[in-house]
Amino acid sequence: MIKLTQIRKSFGRNEVLKGIDLTVKKGEVVAILGPSGSGKTTLLRCINYLEKPSDGHISIDDFTVNCKHPDKKGIHTLRQKSAMVFQQYNLFKHKTAIENVMEGLVIVKKLPKDEARQKSEELLEKVGLGNKLNAYPSELSGGQQQRVGIARALALNPEVILFDEPTSALDPELVGEVLSVIRKIAKEGITMIIVTHEMSFAQDVASHVVFMDGGVIVEEGRPNDIFTNPKEERTKQFLKRITPEGVYSI
Repeated sequence: MIKLTQIRKSFGRNEVLKGIDLTVKKGEVVAILGPSGSGKTTLLRCINYLEKPSDGHISIDDFTVNCKHPDKKGIHTLRQKSAMVFQQYNLFKHKTAIENVMEGLVIVKKLPKDEARQKSEELLEKVGLGNKLNAYPSELSGGQQQRVGIARALALNPEVILFDEPTSALDPELVGEVLSVIRKIAKEGITMIIVTHEMSFAQDVASHVVFMDGGVIVEEGRPNDIFTNPKEERTKQFLKRITPEGVYSI
């Protein structure tokens, strides 16, 4: 289980997160929605300390970090329990697909190279790239690069995978192949938190939906409740912009 308690984050005088409380159960797929600037990505990056929260507590299973007084060992442990899939792929350009996936297994998990290679081959096959093991990022489409990123995250066997708008940098025709892989992973019971603008995907795949605006959680609940019967006026306004005809269900 993941528990965020009163997470705050400021950049100078700008308070981006204003005391976020969120609980994610093991095996849940949580979709975080909201307009640009609402704090979605900052919250995601705080969970594994790519951004340092100003205050609050982050717990994954029985391990907790006090964000006001963190220590290096605690941050390292927290990062080992999570893996991030980025908007812009963040692959090593000078390494092949299989070398990108192997990197964490060899460096972080300390696996022998032969074992790391075998596991990486299996994961790339899983995301539909068994024929692209030795391709460099420049030889792959955006969708293929993102699938390498997903395989790299899976390789670390984390407690939770964090997806930061995984399709936002893709051409429209490539979005489906990435969403298909994420949908497949979701069926395996892997805990995921996904920041996304893909409303229909969130409604289809998520077990829990969070709507953020202005650095706070405005509303959360089951997808059907959020998309068909939102309670908060701000949520209704957001969904009306997504579906101008005023029908919330997508």
